[in-house]
Amino acid sequence: MKFKEIVVVEGLHDLERLKSIYPDIDVLITNGSEIDKFLPTIVEASKKRDIILFLDPDYPGERIRKKIQSVIPNAKHAFLKKDLAISKNHKKVGIEHAKKEDIIEALESVLSPSETTGEITYLELYDLGLFGNENSAKLRDEVCLKLNIGHTNGKTFLKRINMFNISIETIKNALDKR
Repeated sequence: MKFKEIVVVEGLHDLERLKSIYPDIDVLITNGSEIDKFLPTIVEASKKRDIILFLDPDYPGERIRKKIQSVIPNAKHAFLKKDLAISKNHKKVGIEHAKKEDIIEALESVLSPSETTGEITYLELYDLGLFGNENSAKLRDEVCLKLNIGHTNGKTFLKRINMFNISIETIKNALDKR
């Protein structure tokens, strides 16, 4: 697979892992928490080519994703499930720990923000049990996995389904396939 986009990852080990699978891939590194230092470079690159955010499925990765998304709203997103990115000693989470097949699948399932955002409301999600119930977080996690939109809290779930223009029918189908 040849990438037209530049893939943004957190660290050098992520870069090395991607290069071992895709030798010609262009990658930018945020250097983890040093994102503020590298953000101008990523913004400049996004003016010339599309960007894919492929960040670790953990809190720091989500924080970096949100920060970049706020200045590059048209950035594409690739998500890796957390349980597929855990080190052998179970102490670290990161793209560099994922199997080749899982990385390929994540990068083949890139989501792009829609030109028009969806208009799903909290109330619709509440009616489906995705908000306001003691089981809501578990249900959201299941739907997030099926829709491949990364692990989210309630507020981020609503933002993502609207950003990617995911329909209420698609969400209902994900719930029905439990």
